[in-house]
Amino acid sequence: MSNYAQTRREVQTCLIARVPLIVIDTAERERAEKILKEIASELSIDILYYTDARQVRSLARGNAQIDVDRDPLPYVAETFKHKRSATFALGDCRRVGDDSSYARELLNLVYLAQESNCTLILITPDPIWPRLAQFGMLVQLDHPDLEERRQLIEKFTGEYARRFPIRWEQEEINRASALLRGFSETQIRNILSAALVEHQGLRKQDLAQLANQKSRLYAAVSSIQAVQVSDQLSVAGLENLKGWLRAKQKIFFAPGEQLRERDLQPPRGILLVGIPGCGKSLSAKMVAKEWELPLFRFDLGTVYDKWVGESEKKMKEALQFLDHVSPCVVWIDEIEKALAVSDGGNDVGRRVLGQFLFWLQESDSRIFLVATANDIQSLPSELFRKGRFSELFFVDLPGRTERAAALRQYCSASLNWQPEPLALEELVEKSEGFTYADIEYTVKNLAEEVLLNPDIPVNVQSLEQRFDQVIPYARTNPETLQELRAWGAGRAVNASALQEV
Repeated sequence: MSNYAQTRREVQTCLIARVPLIVIDTAERERAEKILKEIASELSIDILYYTDARQVRSLARGNAQIDVDRDPLPYVAETFKHKRSATFALGDCRRVGDDSSYARELLNLVYLAQESNCTLILITPDPIWPRLAQFGMLVQLDHPDLEERRQLIEKFTGEYARRFPIRWEQEEINRASALLRGFSETQIRNILSAALVEHQGLRKQDLAQLANQKSRLYAAVSSIQAVQVSDQLSVAGLENLKGWLRAKQKIFFAPGEQLRERDLQPPRGILLVGIPGCGKSLSAKMVAKEWELPLFRFDLGTVYDKWVGESEKKMKEALQFLDHVSPCVVWIDEIEKALAVSDGGNDVGRRVLGQFLFWLQESDSRIFLVATANDIQSLPSELFRKGRFSELFFVDLPGRTERAAALRQYCSASLNWQPEPLALEELVEKSEGFTYADIEYTVKNLAEEVLLNPDIPVNVQSLEQRFDQVIPYARTNPETLQELRAWGAGRAVNASALQEV
């Protein structure tokens, strides 16, 4: 059952039971008003409804307006005194979380409602004064859920299909309904209308624009930064990882009811461990590009604060922000550095780590986490518990096929040159033991020299000379390489399809 239907049922039950006070906790007054209109029609009762703009009107008998000079409370009191079983809803009310004269007036109305078998309904997102709240029932009306968003989008596209070219099939509608999580009905309509007018229709590529709207809704969090991903991003190698991601993408965007039928959850994310400079960090951008999701970098270390309680507060704010902007990809680079702080024996660090691990396990938001680690021994064992990450991948030095792909990519991008097959084989041999970062650095080193001196030839000999000048990772860190490979051999899935060197 959707939250809208659940809220409507709870409000209707409370009205039939003549609970003196019903508080609908929501920032979407229009949705609450819609619920009250439906209940008034179904139960054949009259609900008087007040807003500052339109004053008092009957939800059951059209929109006849009664002017109460912007102070509805005396009018409510008179209504409850002279009419038993009356229902009055306040769509606009002042802050009611404190012991104020306004809150006490509302309390008097609730006493009067209790005596006259009437009901007062407050529609507000603000907290309720505890003394007032004890007389009523609180119901939560959230933003539209997945099914409601899908219905809204289908209705919208149906309305404009004759006037604009709508290129969204059911798959695009499902993706859009997932991307628009956390938006109100009004915001969803406004975003779709803006995209429709800007592009004179709706195309598949317009889905990325919907995703970019999300981070603008919420206050910035210092530990989280939005990361722009180039449309031209290309990642060489890592074929096993890419294949795994293609399969999991379909599950990540699958409708919730399909997952619930099989007691499944969307994939949580991946932990990439292994050799520095081999594409771990770039993989987060690759996921965001391929899945057409916004990417956020979460700097875990910055949540720690010297003041009591601030670290936990910052972590809570960061996790709430991520839940709000989901679905998205979250990138945590070198996660072991932040967790080493939390594992230092202090209570604050353990509590912050506990917050993060609990969220990682239990959050129902569609967030795909890409965490990278170089120092595996620093990672706490709790992080490897199944359910917190969907898979653990080991990223090794690129093999022959991967080095060839990287050379073709970097030479084309920086040198505007593609080596012939035999020349490429020579460069593959020359780059044995190099990381992707080493290969990129070597190619760009030649590109910089050519930029300054166009007479330098761009050929296999020039590039081999630059490779001879670079000491690769395999020779600078042989012991670390051996330790990393020994650890990854039995504990992680290799991210590469081929492991030849």
